Amino acid sequence: MARPNRIPLFPLDVVLMPGAELPLHIFEPRYQAMVARCLDEKLEFGMILASHQAIAAVGCTAEIVKKIRDYPDGRLDILAVGRSVFHLTELLDEKEYYEGQVEYVEEDAYASDGEQRAQLVQLFEKCHLLLFARPWTMAGPLDESTLAYRLAAVLPVELEKRQALLETRSEHERRETLLRWMERFVPRLIAQQKARDRATRN
Repeated sequence: MARPNRIPLFPLDVVLMPGAELPLHIFEPRYQAMVARCLDEKLEFGMILASHQAIAAVGCTAEIVKKIRDYPDGRLDILAVGRSVFHLTELLDEKEYYEGQVEYVEEDAYASDGEQRAQLVQLFEKCHLLLFARPWTMAGPLDESTLAYRLAAVLPVELEKRQALLETRSEHERRETLLRWMERFVPRLIAQQKARDRATRN
């Protein structure tokens, strides 16, 4: 089925990655209306980073996979999953919520690199254990073309770096970027863990 080139937009201080889950609490009436339309029409909406009163040029569509809770006052909790990266060509302010004229972004061809993948997963597992004190298990089927997105979604990567990853069209480059980020991050986590251990012993 062809993807629509005009979609509802949800500008938020969040970067959604393809394949990543995002729970949302919908409380503004305009977004309640938007979500109702998306549920009724089985339509994906566009999550796009809005910060410092500016909207990013690249976002990710979100499919509502579950309505978790309805509140008596109209608020609702939903679970969305990132689907397709898009480029915003025009911001439309004709309804109570924003819409966007969008073009979907194609991925560069991905050539598997077993050594790079092994390094990425090994470092991520170490990060995950240090952050959450439990081993990592991937929820759902694993798509190799979006592995870097799925891992970055779990880590406390800064918004600007998340956005840069979203805009990178090569999975190989995304993995290299994430590897470099974790190589700097893991020593900080280890130092924090050692400091906590020393404090506990004292």
